[in-house]
Amino acid sequence: MAGTLLSIAFACGVIIAVSHVVNGSFVAPIYDVVANLVSFTCACAASLLLNHLLAATFAAIAIACWLFLAARTYRARRTPRP
Repeated sequence: MAGTLLSIAFACGVIIAVSHVVNGSFVAPIYDVVANLVSFTCACAASLLLNHLLAATFAAIAIACWLFLAARTYRARRTPRP
């Protein structure tokens, strides 16, 4: 039961992260990127420790999305604004 609930929760997180990636104009605040990276990294580690591989996979996908968003945020912050 816990594995199913974790998988559903992390799948929702993946949907949110992917929708942010698809929205090309979305630039996340730095605190949002850091908080989500820490959160999903801990979730992935906990899921692996509990041997809940599907939940860990969803969390890992969300981590990849947030790393992409971190790069987008970094590029947006480096570019001077008019």
